[in-house]
Amino acid sequence: MTTVACQRTLAEAYPGRFMLGLGVSHHHLVERLRKHDYSKPLAYMQEYLKAMDEAMFVAVGPDEDPGRVIAALGPKMLKTAATQCTGAHPYLTTPEHTLRAREVMGEGALLAPEQMVVVETDPEKARSVGRKSLAIYLRAPNYQRNLLTLGFDESDWADPNNASDRLVDGLIAWGTPEQIKVRVDAHLAAGADHVCIQTLRDDTTMPLDEWRAMAEVLN
Repeated sequence: MTTVACQRTLAEAYPGRFMLGLGVSHHHLVERLRKHDYSKPLAYMQEYLKAMDEAMFVAVGPDEDPGRVIAALGPKMLKTAATQCTGAHPYLTTPEHTLRAREVMGEGALLAPEQMVVVETDPEKARSVGRKSLAIYLRAPNYQRNLLTLGFDESDWADPNNASDRLVDGLIAWGTPEQIKVRVDAHLAAGADHVCIQTLRDDTTMPLDEWRAMAEVLN
């Protein structure tokens, strides 16, 4: 009920500006940190979505269904995204995954993959920024399993802090804004409805200049 209340309240206050995203997270976070059961993540997600549909909400809601997406990588979760949600928001993927996701989900369901980008033309600098951002994800079995289906292997992340060049280049689009747009266009050509840009930097400051540069070529 809490999730539904937050979803509908925000959607009513900001029409067309909010889309709820949900995910089952990862085994080490769910069981070790939160002390919850992670034995059946797919079934739990499906049950949670059903419970959301049945939850009571008596306040003023949005004029239209605000929609929801789930973090989906494998075919079963992608199918769940297509049948019980507005669509899917895959993370840490490639255009090849986007193509497969569209085939699984069929037409009509929203497909909005995330794409990390580094607005930097120097290969060494760009890959250095990328490696730092990838390190935490390359330790997660969920992502490792998905990367294996995309042609990568364990040697690409043997040292999560020093991912291989081909893995960095496969997951992170870097270069000029125009060069980065090629990767975004590849996702769209593969069936994405929208591509969520995550702009990386070598520090924690907001990438305002990079956002402006990307906006010029993507708009």
